[in-house]
Amino acid sequence: MPANLLGVHHVTCITADVQRNVDFYVSVLGLRFIKKTVNFDVPDTYHLYYADWIGTPGTAMTFFGWPHLPWRAQGAGQIREVSFAIPPAALDFWSARLRELGVEADRSPRFGTEVITFSDPDQMKLELVAEAPTDGRWQPWPDGPVEPDNQIRGFHSVTLLENELVPTARFLEQTMGFRASGEDAGRFRFQTGEGGAGATVNVVHDPEAPRGQEAVGTVHHVAWRARDDAHEVEWRQHIIDAGGQITPVIDRKYFHSIYFREPGGVLFEIATDGPGFTVDETPEELGSGLQLPPQYEDRRDNLNFNLPPLTVPTFSRAR
Repeated sequence: MPANLLGVHHVTCITADVQRNVDFYVSVLGLRFIKKTVNFDVPDTYHLYYADWIGTPGTAMTFFGWPHLPWRAQGAGQIREVSFAIPPAALDFWSARLRELGVEADRSPRFGTEVITFSDPDQMKLELVAEAPTDGRWQPWPDGPVEPDNQIRGFHSVTLLENELVPTARFLEQTMGFRASGEDAGRFRFQTGEGGAGATVNVVHDPEAPRGQEAVGTVHHVAWRARDDAHEVEWRQHIIDAGGQITPVIDRKYFHSIYFREPGGVLFEIATDGPGFTVDETPEELGSGLQLPPQYEDRRDNLNFNLPPLTVPTFSRAR
């Protein structure tokens, strides 16, 4: 088996309203808007990225703007919750902040730590988990609406909803090299790499859950971190050798990707840590202009005309 995948790389979801999405993830959650581009397969629609200051792998929440789709609740064969990591000392801050901004939220213990649960404007389920990564890669956004000490530190985990537990658990352990690390109230936990925040996936087993459909308010896929191109190629061959169906390596400009589905139906991606989000913008300029892959540059004027305008919030606060 190749060396372990390092953890979550990014999570990509579907929104109906790109401006409302920007307002929530920047103004409420305090993530930096780092990239405005298009869906590389459906270029007449946006692909938006939010992350830490520089777009460190493991911090990027991304969205396809697909208002033509209906809204549907998350179902089996999909990701039910996306969980962000926060410092334990920031729990009270976030409980108060969400309440003051009119976001309904609950707080409860899980796996020995506190978790705040709430939804975004598309009713996608989100969580803040009081366990922050300790690898030191996260970079604070100095100009955001949240002080660095309280900022989201990237992903903690994702939770899969499955009609059958055993095939997915077996795949995670035997094919993907994850380690089972416990169960809490019907939520089974698996970890990769160094484990802990950012390297965790949970599985909830519900045989009666309706099958999920691609829709507004759902997660399209989760990407796992490969160290580099060679690591990714090793994983591609490993999935093939295990009998899986997987795409060729696809150049996504900011990383290279392969895609496949786990037995329950959740779409997985393996993405390289590089080349990163500064290949077409400086760190200071991230998110300031419409960035296109080379194959669409000749359509820039048309795309600029057809894509809805976006206003990214800016903030002024005492340091």
